Amino acid sequence: MSKKTNPRKSRHGSAGPKSPRRMKPAPERDKQIPAAGGGLWLFGRHPVMAALANRERQKHRLLVSRKNADQYREELAELLDGVPSPHPELVGAEEFEKLLPEGSLHQGIALKCSPLPGRHLDEACAIVEEAKNLILVLDQVTDPHNVGAIIRSAAAFGAKAIVTPDRNAPPESGTLAKSASGCLELIPWVRVTNLSRALDQLAEMGYWRLGLDGYAEQTVAEADFGNNIVLVLGAEGKGLRKGTRDHCDALVKLPISERVESLNVSNAAAVALYEFSRD
Repeated sequence: MSKKTNPRKSRHGSAGPKSPRRMKPAPERDKQIPAAGGGLWLFGRHPVMAALANRERQKHRLLVSRKNADQYREELAELLDGVPSPHPELVGAEEFEKLLPEGSLHQGIALKCSPLPGRHLDEACAIVEEAKNLILVLDQVTDPHNVGAIIRSAAAFGAKAIVTPDRNAPPESGTLAKSASGCLELIPWVRVTNLSRALDQLAEMGYWRLGLDGYAEQTVAEADFGNNIVLVLGAEGKGLRKGTRDHCDALVKLPISERVESLNVSNAAAVALYEFSRD
């Protein structure tokens, strides 16, 4: 699909009529898998403070190292004022070493909490008229550092939600939250049982589905598909799976130098998000 044959309005306009070839899929919300049960430890200043400020997050235990108590006292007092939350426990370094993964950059603060509630596709991705609606879909991107960095970029550039398969995607974790630097609390993360079905549902809702592929003919700057965009990224190395590619309306690429084969998926996401978020 090229710019000339695109039946919808320009990037600054609203979406036009839906394509008649698209059959209405079964709503993905009926198949939604909730976040895994059990608690997890978040660590580091930004993830913990953001989680404490998030009323949707159930908090169970808050640890602060004695060494860092003065550093966090004022900020914690403000955040916890009138908010249901565990009382900070002053502990030694050995407590962090016992409870957190080896090598965790915890900065002297950690929070045991429940995973965030599961989100439904139709609610998290509902189109707001006369606004930019940008959704990011990750096709089997499994590294928690990459997913966390992508969530941070998505929040920075105004994406509405992140969508991943329930399988072949990392669970919510302290490592992922640390990479997201607090943004895990800011942007809905929708986990779905069937990514192809979710992409069909997004198309039915009025989105154009654009797969990021280094061999595409048009660049992200040349793509003109209106305000309602689903940007689909594949795993590093393998890229988009054929089944996912077949559920995209078009493929786009980043205009990188021929001397470089590809970018890290989190870097590619940041560049593409910036381009599609521009006025």
